[in-house]
Amino acid sequence: MATAYPHPMQPAMYAEQRVRLAKELRSQGAGHAAVFQGGTEVPVNSSDTSYLFRQESYYEYLFGYSTPDCFGAVLASGHSIVFIPRLPASYAVWMGELPTCENIRELLQVNEVKYVDELAATLTSHNVEAIHVMSGVNSDSGLQVLRAFFDGIENFNVIDTFLYRALATQRLTKTDLEKEVLKYVCRVSSNAHIHVMQSCKPGMSQHQLESLFLHHVYFHGGCRRVSYTCICATGHHGAVLHYPNNDAPVEDGGMALLDMGGEYRCYASDITCSFPVNGKFTENQRKIYNAVLEAHDAVLRQLKAGINWVDMHRLALRIMCGRLLEAGILQNATVDELMAHQIMRLFQPHGMGHLIGLDVHDVGGYLDNSPARPEAADCCKLRTARDLEAGYYVTVEPGCYFNHTLLAAAFQDAAIKNFLNEDLIRSTFWNFGGVRIESDVLITEDGAINFTVVPRTVEEIEATMSGQAFNGAVVTHKNI
Repeated sequence: MATAYPHPMQPAMYAEQRVRLAKELRSQGAGHAAVFQGGTEVPVNSSDTSYLFRQESYYEYLFGYSTPDCFGAVLASGHSIVFIPRLPASYAVWMGELPTCENIRELLQVNEVKYVDELAATLTSHNVEAIHVMSGVNSDSGLQVLRAFFDGIENFNVIDTFLYRALATQRLTKTDLEKEVLKYVCRVSSNAHIHVMQSCKPGMSQHQLESLFLHHVYFHGGCRRVSYTCICATGHHGAVLHYPNNDAPVEDGGMALLDMGGEYRCYASDITCSFPVNGKFTENQRKIYNAVLEAHDAVLRQLKAGINWVDMHRLALRIMCGRLLEAGILQNATVDELMAHQIMRLFQPHGMGHLIGLDVHDVGGYLDNSPARPEAADCCKLRTARDLEAGYYVTVEPGCYFNHTLLAAAFQDAAIKNFLNEDLIRSTFWNFGGVRIESDVLITEDGAINFTVVPRTVEEIEATMSGQAFNGAVVTHKNI
């Protein structure tokens, strides 16, 4: 595929994903086809301008065509068809040369390209009797997936009970070509994090940190967008999990918690780095940071196919619980007793990580054939409870936060307040903020590969922030 992108996207990647889907469709019948509706431009409020277009993820996954108002079909035979809008001649004046069906077929290397107004007739010509459309609820957002609808759909037997689960399950396991794209965007984002870390100085504004990241991933990596709104929290703002503002000053002596990830052709990265804004850890910053890093690294050493994700979450909580007990922040109980009281929900109220891929919180976490969401208070926010399989791609992101809302309520809770050293927390850690360490990790049969390449130890961070070059590499963890 001719492209100006720094990491060329291979038509073979999308073709392989269509082949996988066609195999599933054949189990439903020879005359069956799956029909997908792509995304459309979204106007900014009631204005005549639109947000930057981003293709609907399932459509992008199968066809790799980032143009609005398209449809696509995958037949049980493996035949693939893209349908493009029939545009008026005046379009060329404003938006450039009109695409032709043949040009798009060569670009995408699909079997056919037709116009959208030919969709029903084209399917009929291929003896399609039943069409499968998407129908389901994304378990992270609670929103319905986009269901295809087109003129003439009433002429077919429409089935909406198969496709969503089949394709969401397929997207869980990344192909070799997908892994290369994910590795690329993770490295681009890792380099941008290092650049921001080395540029950070007290007296800057949080928005400048965000701006440095946005420029770096786009200029050096071709990432026109990021996977989610950047979180550039410093000081006490670091205790706000999805800190939205990025408009406060970067104050000397505080910690930075920067959660940012570039997006490349819809494939996501999601990395969090935490570090002292002046480049030197205090003793208390070192204690909290090392507690989180120990949890992060312990999970990485355990990961492999067959490992349960809930167990990994609890492992991370247990390690941090022990370190908070040693630091005197927790008291009057053993680690086992504290875990039984689910005390770590106060310090890490989120899940230990999530699936990632074409969406930053990727699909497949909770389907009707997967384990249900845990109900315990210290793990009910997990985005999946699955046993991991080779080819899954996940984030590992333990964190420890001193969140005013959670702690103030806990200090009034007779069942748990005696486990908290309120005097120490209020005098020393109340405005600490938080630490999160997040890496993007590929699961293998006997371990995991961490695609994230950033300074992680206290010594690496301090050296990098002092101006030394960081020469990290992708790390493979084996767990035999």
